[in-house]
This record gives sequence, C-alpha cells and structure tokens, in this order.
Amino acid sequence: MSQHVFLTGVAGFIGFHTACKLLARGDSVVGFDVVNAYYDPQLKRDRLAELARLKAETGCDFTFIEADLADRAALDRVFAERPFDRVISLAAQAGVRYSLQNPESYVQSNLVGFANILEVCRHAKVPHLTFASSSSVYGANRKVPFSEHDGVDHPIQLYAATKRSNELMAHAYSHLFDLPVTGLRFFTVYGPWGRPDMAYYSFAEKIMAGEPIALFNYGRHSRDFTYVDDIVEGVVRASDRIAPRNAAFDPVHPDPATSAAPFRIFNIGNGNPVELKRYVEVLEAALGKKAVIELQPMQIGDVEDTFADVDAIKTELGYAPSTSVEAGIGAFVDWYLPYKRRQAG
Repeated sequence: MSQHVFLTGVAGFIGFHTACKLLARGDSVVGFDVVNAYYDPQLKRDRLAELARLKAETGCDFTFIEADLADRAALDRVFAERPFDRVISLAAQAGVRYSLQNPESYVQSNLVGFANILEVCRHAKVPHLTFASSSSVYGANRKVPFSEHDGVDHPIQLYAATKRSNELMAHAYSHLFDLPVTGLRFFTVYGPWGRPDMAYYSFAEKIMAGEPIALFNYGRHSRDFTYVDDIVEGVVRASDRIAPRNAAFDPVHPDPATSAAPFRIFNIGNGNPVELKRYVEVLEAALGKKAVIELQPMQIGDVEDTFADVDAIKTELGYAPSTSVEAGIGAFVDWYLPYKRRQAG
C-alpha cells in the first residue's frame, strides 16, 4: 500500500533521488527544504522543477514546503495538518572542509534541526524515522572494512561529530519514547544531479575547463564510491522495514548497531573501494578529456580510506548494490554535459 512520507532535504542530491523513487512507486511525499546557498541554489531549484514536472506528467502526490528545520514552528504546522507513515530525514549541512570555517551552520542544521525532527516524530507518534548519518563517523578508525558493530567515538572533524551526535540523540529518543529509528551511514555517494562541492563533480568542472585538479594524499585515497540509485534503494528498503528491538541485546557487551530499543544503524556503501587515481581515469574516459593533475599531501580532516562492511544491510534488507564505477560515472556524465549546455545556453 502507498505511504504518506515526510522527506527532509528534498531539494538536495540524495533527497531529490529518494523523492523520485517514492513517487514512482505511488507514495505521497511532502518534501521540506530550506534551499540555502551552501552551493548554487539554482541546482536545487532545478531539482525541484524536475519534481514539479514529474507531478504534472504523472499526477503523483508531491508537495514542497520551503522552510528551515531549525524553525520548530514550521515543522509543527506540517505535522498538525496531516499524519505520516514514515519520516525520512536527509537534510543536513553537508561538507567536511566547510565545517572548518562555518561551524555554526552545522550546529543549527545538524543538531538543532535534527532535535526538532525527533521532537515532532515523538509527539506525532510517527511509526518509523529513517535518517542520514555518514561514513565520516568512523573518523580515526583504521580497522577496515568499517563495521557498524565497531565503536565510533573518535571523529576528526565537526561534520562527523554532528552526525555521530545525531545517532546518539536518535537512540535516546528511541529508548525514552519507543520511537523506531534507523540511521544510515552513507559512503561517498555520486551520480547525476550531484552537489558541485563533491569531488567528482568538481573534477568534471575543472577537467572541462582545462584547470588543474588537486589529488590530496597524492591520489592514494581510496573511497567506497556508491552510486546514488543504489543508495536510494537502501534508504527506501530501510524506511519500509521498521526498526526492531534486538531481543538478544547484551548491555554488558553492547552492540553499537542495535539496541534493546527499536533502533539500528546500517552502512550503505558499495563494499568495493576504488583508489582516487583510478576514479579520475574513469571520469577522464567518460568526459573524453585528460585532467591536469596536481598531487598534494594529506589535507586536515580527511581520512585515507573508506570501505563499508555492508553484510548487515544485505542480510536484513536484501540490499544489493549493483552499479560499477564505470556505469555510474557514465550516467553522471550523460546528465552533466547536457545540463551544463542548458545552463550556458
């Protein structure tokens, strides 16, 4: 049966694709986004225009509300008007490096805004909240692949600290108010309609402009690049399956990924890390143009490698990422080049 879904961050990269997926299967979606200027708001407006076009062509049930998650009154008005079967919260102030210069924006969006989401879900007795965490919570961990069952108490930048805080806040609400919650740790998402501040998008811009691209750690980084359609498949599967209590939870030896409360954490990644140099080679081939590469040392706040253990989400939800880097980058370029031509025209 179709669901009524409240989706935050709907004008963002993953939020837009999630809305498309939910609408395509017949769900009713109320999208919520502040449309800030962290990157070009026109791209966000273009995503929203695409959702409006989809609504006009198919008659799908989509409503957009432009407001800030830090505005509790705006959220209260939405939840006073209608009940929701699911809440999917993907809104956040993104970016690792930006947090070094603008910490206040992370506090307002990722802490205050998320606290407001928890409060409205609590009072509305929402059947299930699913929210975006990040692979960045693994921080100083060096045991790979990264597992949800390992501790993550050593973040190395503020963005990661706010995402870890979201997980702890969500667990507290799950425990106190019996609110089923699922947190999803995303690993290096890429694809069409992506954010211009993300490495692959920035690389494409500079390659096409003939400008040099900086590969930190001399290009030896490896990332668990995960195509956006695979990510969204995991988001929707997680939202559909309400988080259960772990009847075998042992408080003497607690499992960080589960709880005696209705709470769980999943990694969503590809489970197949690729070295950054190789990723750039694939992008060059798809664009048909060589990059001017500047190899630079490690940058503060970066981690050398990310690698997701996705056994739990595969076993419990049937998640099966299937998009190769070659196919995913090809799909990005197939969107990117025409989109940039339309912008230029």
